[in-house]
Amino acid sequence: MTALLSTGRIRIGLMGLILAFGLSACGINNVPTLEEQAKAAWSEVQNQYQRRADLIPNLVETVKGFAQQEREVLTQVTEARARATQVQVDASTVTDPEKFRQFQEAQNQLSGALGRLLATVERYPELKSNANFLALQSQLEGTENRIAVARRDYISTVQAYNTELRTIPGRWIAGILYPEAKPMETFTATAGSDRPPPVKF
Repeated sequence: MTALLSTGRIRIGLMGLILAFGLSACGINNVPTLEEQAKAAWSEVQNQYQRRADLIPNLVETVKGFAQQEREVLTQVTEARARATQVQVDASTVTDPEKFRQFQEAQNQLSGALGRLLATVERYPELKSNANFLALQSQLEGTENRIAVARRDYISTVQAYNTELRTIPGRWIAGILYPEAKPMETFTATAGSDRPPPVKF
């Protein structure tokens, strides 16, 4: 009798293992796993943009000390930073095309204003040799590289997540078990970035 009970328990245990393996192998956890990876990548994008926003006030103050006549450019950078930090971003931003577009547009405007600021610095050799400015410029360049890497990683994880939601069996699994799962937005190229900048001599 105990041998029968023991054999029955072994069979139930084996069936449980086979069922657990079958469920994990069929991709039942792919949707939430990929969604969490995409959210983590989005957090890193936000982190790097915040790092850049935190560097800007010091950069503006340093430039202001050397280039008072560049008030318009300095004002543009300050205003662009204010607009970029006013865009409210949360986890829902990645599934809301309009909020995502607003975020990307604000960051692109800030990038453009920073580019104009750094271009005006070329007229001030004493500023270009200032230790504070050089350190800030180096940090800003490093941050821009980190932003590019974070955006690339985010695009990659969102591609995997969106592909899972649109292909079978992920589409079926999401429809049954994760009906709230929506495709996420990704970054697009800035308008005009497909054309090389004009070179004037």
